[in-house]
Amino acid sequence: MVELANIPLWIWGAFMAFVLLMLALDLGVFHRHAHKIEMKEALTWSGVWIGFALLFNLGLFFYWDKIQPGSSYTNEEAGFAFLAGYLIEKALSVDNIFVFLLIFGYFAVPEKYQHRVLFWGIIGALIFRAIFIAAGAALLERFFWMMIIFGLFLIATGIKMVLVKDKKMDPEKNPLVRLFRRFLPVTQEYHGQKFFTRINGKLWATPLFLVLVLIEFTDVIFAVDSIPAIFAITSEPFLVFTSNVFAILGLRALFFALAGLMQMFHYLSYGLAAILVFVGSKMLYGYAEKVIVPEWPKFPVALSLGIIIAILGTAIITSLRKSPVPEVNET
Repeated sequence: MVELANIPLWIWGAFMAFVLLMLALDLGVFHRHAHKIEMKEALTWSGVWIGFALLFNLGLFFYWDKIQPGSSYTNEEAGFAFLAGYLIEKALSVDNIFVFLLIFGYFAVPEKYQHRVLFWGIIGALIFRAIFIAAGAALLERFFWMMIIFGLFLIATGIKMVLVKDKKMDPEKNPLVRLFRRFLPVTQEYHGQKFFTRINGKLWATPLFLVLVLIEFTDVIFAVDSIPAIFAITSEPFLVFTSNVFAILGLRALFFALAGLMQMFHYLSYGLAAILVFVGSKMLYGYAEKVIVPEWPKFPVALSLGIIIAILGTAIITSLRKSPVPEVNET
């Protein structure tokens, strides 16, 4: 049963205040002026976001029983569940990066404006993820058989990732883009980092706003995979939401850190597919253990985490052994 009400409101409020403060510092202070994000800066910010996530994770190991008294999770299980969810979301976000690169390349978005697009894309992603998580938690609480639907969907998605190669996307053929152009004219050129501009008193969208719309649309599509995947690890909304948020907050820095290295990870898509098949199967096991065969042992969260790390590690190491690390020029 979902135990949302047992998390004190001040904890939810404190967490959201932290997120808003970091976003305000990010855009209002550290990235106030548009500039190209170099590798060194991207790696530094990646380290900062990962560090915050791990500190939060450490806090769960020590204080989960204080955050949610009477939870069915021990402190250790809550900590492992958060870490597993965080790793799943981080891994699946790599697929987002491929699509982001395609969109930015197609619309020839200047590198100094890409951070602004991703920043506002993150804001939208946080809102949509919160909605999806609340809906998913409500569905699983009221209709536990939805675990079968989610599980089969994840398995099918993982198999599809292996069978469907060289995914291509033409933004101009996207129905959302076509619909948008029918209601609001779009300028041919960029107007700095503005999303909208006025020409002869008429409101026009800039290509940068069109890119933002596509980025948001892409995240919604990927959320359909990632949210059920995390629910396969834990049905606790606080752990699902916080692991999602920390992974999303670090997505921009991860994008700039990996953008020039994506071709190295030849086998990562197979690893992601294997993770989706695993968590889908775990969801089916969870349903069987709860409803059909109660005497089956509960699948340990620590074992799930170990399997996910093993799959990711194997995919990354295999990829790096095939591809030499390219030289990165820093300015």
